[in-house]
Amino acid sequence: MRFSSIALIRIAVAAMFIIHGVARVVADGVTPFGTFLTARGFPAGLAWAWAVTIIEIVGGILLIIGRYSAALAAYFIAQTALGIWLVHWSAGWFVVGMGRNGMEYSVLLIVCLTAVLLGKR
Repeated sequence: MRFSSIALIRIAVAAMFIIHGVARVVADGVTPFGTFLTARGFPAGLAWAWAVTIIEIVGGILLIIGRYSAALAAYFIAQTALGIWLVHWSAGWFVVGMGRNGMEYSVLLIVCLTAVLLGKR
């Protein structure tokens, strides 16, 4: 079996989500994330923050090994789109340089995840 370009994208994007989730745990960022979600109107913000964090880590691992790729890609697309809406949209396009905390990186993740989703047979 040949290693595909979609597999490379799937593994790279999965690694980004794993790193994001692990960093949140290591930096003790789950509770502040939960507080942010509660302030934005999510009930049980801390529970949501833990759920998102665990899905990033476990789902990322599953995505790396190619399990449930379509479902996880769809979930991560929704999660990333929600992040754009809640955080990045108001900051504009650029992450750094001509702006700060914008949506360009998130849009790239969504495009990559869409390629993974469409690349599944």
